[in-house]
Formats: sequence, structure tokens, C-alpha cells
Amino acid sequence: MRCTYCGGVGLEPGFVEDAGEGARGYARWIAGPLERGLFGGARRLGRPRRRIEAYRCPHCAHLELFATESV
Repeated sequence: MRCTYCGGVGLEPGFVEDAGEGARGYARWIAGPLERGLFGGARRLGRPRRRIEAYRCPHCAHLELFATESV
């Protein structure tokens, strides 16, 4: 993989942690614009969700994020 910011090679794989209350330990991408529910939280019922994979460039520290498999 090549960094889209500086062109460096050898991106380091990683992940974005979700450490919130009731979290599964990894962040998720949810389709559609952010809509707030009655109590201010994000409305996400029935929307597709995908795991986020992250890659860090060792040269410039730029992060590349990919929404991969469904969760």
C-alpha cells in the first residue's frame, strides 16, 4: 500500500478503538448522514455498519481509513 498523502510505502496496519460505554472495542462506519435521536444520540437503527481498518504511514503519520466487512 502507498500513502495517498506523501506517497510513502509500507503502511502500518492498525485500528481505531471505540472505548465508549458498551463498546465492542473497534469503531464502526455507519451509512448515511448523522441524525440525532430523541435523547441526542446518533440514530443508527437499520443502517448498514462496517468495521473500520486503519493504516498509518511511517513517513508522515497520515492515517488511511477503510470501511471493510459488515458488522
